[in-house]
Amino acid sequence: MSHEQPAKKPVVFRGGGFAPRRIRWIGLAVFFVLIGLMEIGTQTGFITALTLPKPSDVFGTFVHLWESGLLWKHLLPSVTRLAVGATIGTIAGISLGISIGLFSYVRAGLVPLVAAIFPIPKIALLPLFVIWFGIDEGSKYALIALGTFTPTVVATYSAVDNVDRTLIRMGQSFGLSWRSIVLKIVLPGAMPGILSGLRVSLAIAIILLVAAEMLGAEYGVGAYILEAGSLYDLERLFAGVAILSVLGVGVSALVGLVETRLLGWRS
Repeated sequence: MSHEQPAKKPVVFRGGGFAPRRIRWIGLAVFFVLIGLMEIGTQTGFITALTLPKPSDVFGTFVHLWESGLLWKHLLPSVTRLAVGATIGTIAGISLGISIGLFSYVRAGLVPLVAAIFPIPKIALLPLFVIWFGIDEGSKYALIALGTFTPTVVATYSAVDNVDRTLIRMGQSFGLSWRSIVLKIVLPGAMPGILSGLRVSLAIAIILLVAAEMLGAEYGVGAYILEAGSLYDLERLFAGVAILSVLGVGVSALVGLVETRLLGWRS
């Protein structure tokens, strides 16, 4: 008699239970539902016009900005200031953070200084920067750069510290040079933490951009919001806030592209 072996059931891999899945349409659905509720509330009078403008009116204001060309007059200076200031702060912050993470003397000398500067509200330094760099673009670049610099330094050297030391010892046991260990183990291992910190740093940079443009800027999203607020023009005010929101989403998407490019090895 032949004994048939029971069919083997495939073992389901359970390790992917915590892997995030990208479901894009849910975020868009939530956004449009909120906008729809706001529109219904303002149209029916449940939300007063003094509290919140109609989203349709805000959209009409945005369309007017686009057609009149004022959108680019305000947006391009803001993007330029953000790009220049954030680039300076990010490059300096990552460079110093890596140095702190790798060299004990640099850590001993500069970590107390960074810890002293980090909790200072950077907006409070804007008058000082105006004295040092003038009321033109220099003070705005300096404020955004400093605001981006300090959280980037902290995130970078923390990410370097969190690299698995077992991997470093393994590289040493295989005879890798110090340079190879840094380039092939330390930096790739620290990159997720560095990019996560960069998201926070760029969000802070946008906040400081608005603050800087509210002081002595003729054009810029911050100057546009300040003018709308002084006139209590809620449609223009919320249109400016929406522009900032879109700018933040764009910056986050840019960091996401960098993550996809540099962290493909994690998938």
